[in-house]
Amino acid sequence: MIECSSLLGPYIQGFLSYREALFHKNSAYEPIMKSLDRFCAKRFPCSAVLTQEMVLTWMEDSTGSYSCERTVRGSVIRKFAMYMNGIGGAAYVLPEKMYGHTSAFVPYIFTDDELIRLFAAIDRISPSAAQPYKQEVLPVMFRLIYTCGLRPAEARTLKTENLYLDSGEVLITRTKRNKDRIVVMSEDMRTLCVDYNERRARFPFESGYFFPRADGEAFASITILREFQRCWKNANPDIDEENLPPVRVYDLRHRFATAAVQRWLDDGSDLNAKLPFLRAYMGHNSFAQTAYYIHLLPANLIQSTAVDWAVFDTLIPEVCQDAEA
Repeated sequence: MIECSSLLGPYIQGFLSYREALFHKNSAYEPIMKSLDRFCAKRFPCSAVLTQEMVLTWMEDSTGSYSCERTVRGSVIRKFAMYMNGIGGAAYVLPEKMYGHTSAFVPYIFTDDELIRLFAAIDRISPSAAQPYKQEVLPVMFRLIYTCGLRPAEARTLKTENLYLDSGEVLITRTKRNKDRIVVMSEDMRTLCVDYNERRARFPFESGYFFPRADGEAFASITILREFQRCWKNANPDIDEENLPPVRVYDLRHRFATAAVQRWLDDGSDLNAKLPFLRAYMGHNSFAQTAYYIHLLPANLIQSTAVDWAVFDTLIPEVCQDAEA
């Protein structure tokens, strides 16, 4: 549990405990709530009420230029305010129309050329004073997310003890909905992880995480998002920022899934037989979550006779992304 210094501290700790009791993961929430607590302690030290001024000022002061980051923070502070009101506190609830709304987010599917440029930019990540080893860690992490279709949090918090480099198996634990599963790396990815693990052994700190930051802890989701979006900009220097499609780390997972479906269509495979395997590999809670990826394919492919739209159109849900980036 995080330590708090503001008068809202008990509410913040209660909110995180409430989420844990409902089996939700707080990895994306804790750094945001820490930021809110520090802000309130410094700017509004005498307030045990979450006012409109506090919420709007914090949103403007603490969010970066990325729309995805603002959306995530807006979603978290909105849920926190509703929690406060629900247990008898007083809090201003940020309207959903402010700082984005996530219920209709459309994933961005990278082209082959975009992926080549993106990973070339990722390989140019430079170390910083705070994170002197991120140029070693992040290129491997992003490739594992892409090649294994992992959720970003599953890679960020991957424990070394759950990675079997001899066989290439990866045990994913404490996932969304707390469903453990095993994924298998390609031989190229396994070799990359073996080489990285040898370099990782020379890091001057101990960590149980396979992709640690300099203090031995897991990277925060917002840090990974910022690095990823910075690389996306660097990969497209000729495109103005306002015209550059917004992307998230999660889009690497989407690309993995759509590529698998496209490959099966190209092979003339029966999707009704194949999609259950993809569902198990990606850890989806329902078949509908897996079938959604058919709708993300190019128009010329979704006309394939392998797609029974009478079945799939009744399964495809609204896309609703979590706060985890």
